Amino acid sequence: MKVLIAGGSGYIGRHLSAALVRDGHEVVILTRRSAHVDGAAGPRMVSWDARSADGGWVSELNGAQGIVNLAGTSIGGLRWTRRYMAEILSSRLAATMAIVQGVERTPPDRRPKVLVSASGIDYYGDRGDEVMTEESSAGDSFLARVCEQWETAASKAEPLGMRVVRMRTAMVFGPGAPAFQLLILPFRLFAGGPLGDGRQWFTWIHIDDLVGLYRLALDDGRLNGPVNAVAPDVRPERELAREIGQVLHRPSMIPAPAPVLRLALGQQAHLLLDGRHARPAAAEALAFQFRLGGLRQALEAALAH
Repeated sequence: MKVLIAGGSGYIGRHLSAALVRDGHEVVILTRRSAHVDGAAGPRMVSWDARSADGGWVSELNGAQGIVNLAGTSIGGLRWTRRYMAEILSSRLAATMAIVQGVERTPPDRRPKVLVSASGIDYYGDRGDEVMTEESSAGDSFLARVCEQWETAASKAEPLGMRVVRMRTAMVFGPGAPAFQLLILPFRLFAGGPLGDGRQWFTWIHIDDLVGLYRLALDDGRLNGPVNAVAPDVRPERELAREIGQVLHRPSMIPAPAPVLRLALGQQAHLLLDGRHARPAAAEALAFQFRLGGLRQALEAALAH
């Protein structure tokens, strides 16, 4: 099949496109960089303006079977000033609306059948010990509101005849995964330990399983609506710290107090201190098999390189 990936030059997009290409699918990556082809059998790179439905990229929708939307400013980039927080939201909404408008301009019989749009497990906000499935309500944090509006924008493709899957993604573990590298850096420096009081539930997923969930969403017409892209082995953060320390053979008892994290990171501290005990109920209902669903197993795989 032909699949378009918006924002496909990032970490998740590179792994997903590589898996699709290996299986013989045609992959078109929508990028703000110069257009080119990654090798004879690699993905095609097509330039697009992520804030507009104008341009030649819209013609790529004609005859495609699926779209994956990963576009948006990184939440782990610059310090969260008001301007940067506005960019986090506007970049996601603009890219999603451009995709929906592009689909609307495509003849109905030539439109893609499925839109798999990224979202975040932060949709639920900070929920303590409450166990959440895809049926749980949205939280009230900044990122929760971002995810809720992002998903609402993606859902506007449904009246156009598309199946829309919203992938609520946890922190991605894997070799070279940006957020994961920051998480383990203190341990490599012999200064790792719990974040805050360490009691917050920490959701995560290995990149191989995340790619598997995106593949499932593209292929399986039964999957619709929100999907918690989280591994089933959810632990309190202090247990995560202990496991990282054991895998890296480093100490894991030096805490990072919440006030210090808030002073250093400002609003970004919510990324480390907020917790949610989310279950991958939608994936489990379809008997999805997590290849690296155990925390120790996933850490060893991610740190093997």
